[in-house]
Amino acid sequence: QLQLVESGGGLVQPGGSLRLSCEASGFTLDSYGIGWFRQAPGKEREGVSCISSSGASTFYADSVKGRFTIFRDNAKNTVYLQMNSLKPEDTAVYYCATDKYYYCSGPKLYEYAYWGQGTQVTVSS
Repeated sequence: QLQLVESGGGLVQPGGSLRLSCEASGFTLDSYGIGWFRQAPGKEREGVSCISSSGASTFYADSVKGRFTIFRDNAKNTVYLQMNSLKPEDTAVYYCATDKYYYCSGPKLYEYAYWGQGTQVTVSS
């Protein structure tokens, strides 16, 4: 069974850090670009970051540029999202998804095939 599982979410104070993980089971991630998305209550799901299969190409939304870093460890079949300097507006459910291709399709949701169930990130004092 093909599955993506996100982990690492939680409650953090503004200015704090979290590292999200996206681990695959039933298939290997190394042939796919991987994207991270988030959805806040009452808002549409938005693209946050993505990385190509090799890791050579990445994308960041303007709202997270300079604060978030995406990287992957294909040997561990896992993609990570390091989130620093977190802000209350980063509060959302974060999802990872496999791109339909080996490259990074950016924030286009329709280019992503398999999705995880999400992990909650709450930034609050």
